[in-house]
Amino acid sequence: MTPQTRTEIEAAVFRRLLEHLDAHKEVQNIDLMILANFCRNCLSKWYQAEADARGESLEYEAARELIYGEPYNDWKAKYQPAATPEQLAAFEEKQKG
Repeated sequence: MTPQTRTEIEAAVFRRLLEHLDAHKEVQNIDLMILANFCRNCLSKWYQAEADARGESLEYEAARELIYGEPYNDWKAKYQPAATPEQLAAFEEKQKG
């Protein structure tokens, strides 16, 4: 596999991951953090960091919009309910290690 082909495949996989997350808005960021130790916001931060590493100027909110497919505050208002006490307890336990 050539480096170019690998890059194209990786980009396609990333787009597919974003499509999958978009199709499953019921999966909350806190659930992702509990189970996988990353969430949509992490992807946004990683996206911004990689853009910055390549000399591209990308604000965090712009990176979030790329990941969420719309402004984050709009997405949050539509799809992200407040975390339940159970979710918060599980997240806190996860952070302990």
